[in-house]
Amino acid sequence: MNENNARHLVVLTGAGISAESGLKTFRDGDGLWENHRVGDVATPEAWARDPASVLRFYDERREQTRRAQPNAAHRALAEFEAAGFRVSVITQNIDDLHERAGSRHVLHLHGEILLARSSADANLRYPLDESSTNGTIAIGDLCDKGSQLRPDVVWFGEAVPRYAEACDIVAEADALLVVGTSLAVMPAALLLEQAPFEAPCWLVDPHARDLAPPGVNPVAEPASQGVPELVARWKARGGFSE
Repeated sequence: MNENNARHLVVLTGAGISAESGLKTFRDGDGLWENHRVGDVATPEAWARDPASVLRFYDERREQTRRAQPNAAHRALAEFEAAGFRVSVITQNIDDLHERAGSRHVLHLHGEILLARSSADANLRYPLDESSTNGTIAIGDLCDKGSQLRPDVVWFGEAVPRYAEACDIVAEADALLVVGTSLAVMPAALLLEQAPFEAPCWLVDPHARDLAPPGVNPVAEPASQGVPELVARWKARGGFSE
């Protein structure tokens, strides 16, 4: 199958898919992330007040990410792409599990934990290579313009710079798959509105029957079970079917 002529699946993923690989992420319910108040570690105000604590928090999250492994859901999406289908992943997650599973077209709405960026120029981004930087960011680590490096993560209260790009991708979808997210976080919550009217959509989540909006097909299973089942069905039928 020629990928350029293939039907286009756009996948929107959130915390649920990474949680099955052992990565805890922020949940609205308690306002905590790994027992830290989100306001203390994931806001511009926290960075201005105590940058050393913020850097330490993200160094710990980065180490967790490196230890985590892609699960069956990540692998199934990569295998679907490898089979010749066109697959675009838009993720709210900051880990690299989609890439390590083999997905080639991944847009990170909220940044990437394995990159640092300038605190003065968001376009200056640097890989955190364990062999050259010990995989961490320290106070005094500077960008090429002389400004302190920070995690390449979109904090609460900051703009989402790649949102317009994500909207353009969703607008080209032949089908959508939402995995492990209720799409309650703005502006990601508005992405489904950008999809073509005729594009079918599935939501894979243990609580999908309660979360799925009208017109969305609920798959009430964990990501590592529901995604491989859908992908196997689509591969067998050569396309998307409800």
